Amino acid sequence: MNLVSLLHQIKPFALTLALPPVPFLLMILLGTLLLRRSSKHKIGAQLAIGLGVLGIWFSASEAVGQLLSRQLLHAPGALSEQEIASLALRSQTQADVAVLVLGGGARQYVPEYGGPSLNAISLERLRLGVWLARKIQAPLGFSGGIGWTAKHLADSEASIAKASAQTEFGITLRWVEGGSRDTRENAALSLQMLRADGIKKIILVTHEQHMPRSLRAFKAVAQDDMEIQAAPVGLLRDGMSELLDWAPSGDGFLRVRYAIYEWIGLLTGH
Repeated sequence: MNLVSLLHQIKPFALTLALPPVPFLLMILLGTLLLRRSSKHKIGAQLAIGLGVLGIWFSASEAVGQLLSRQLLHAPGALSEQEIASLALRSQTQADVAVLVLGGGARQYVPEYGGPSLNAISLERLRLGVWLARKIQAPLGFSGGIGWTAKHLADSEASIAKASAQTEFGITLRWVEGGSRDTRENAALSLQMLRADGIKKIILVTHEQHMPRSLRAFKAVAQDDMEIQAAPVGLLRDGMSELLDWAPSGDGFLRVRYAIYEWIGLLTGH
């Protein structure tokens, strides 16, 4: 095992320690230990426990997840009707536009389907990709191999997506890139394929939180002859309209973790 592979094996464990709720559980544990050992640290211990409890509460809040996406990631918004119309016109007149979906994971065996399937994240991205491809009348591609930590997969995400696009959405993928293991390889391998087919404008589909890191990777590979247009999925712009959006929820927990995960990726250059 080389150093790069080793680092990718260690990364999930390191991220587990950095992502909620682990840091806040450790704060509560520290506060509890301080209370039991000495009364001199009573205030500090109570503060640590209180902050830990609040941290767990808000790290499972939909509203906090959206705030993190906006303030930490500066995630772009959805394509407007005017932008979609402009892309459709360009696709019809210049035929140099493509929609590219980035994979977000797959399962090797799903009992109800009797075989492999994309996970919920990848399916949500593929759905938007299919919708956009039909809306602007442009060809559709999918980029996703077997990730560094997805050794359980026998089939690449792209090959699974190809079958899913055909059977579930009735559309054929023009490009199927199944050799990439991360976002940077998504960019390097898929842009090579698209450039060879004369594509100049790429509509990039991935989740809102993942989009800033994806744009950075793709723009680093794209040359002056290629444009990258963001088409994020998973947007919730009305999420803080109700008091319950500040309460813990399963969706809120996932959104907060995803935002922090991507922020760490941006900071570390991955």
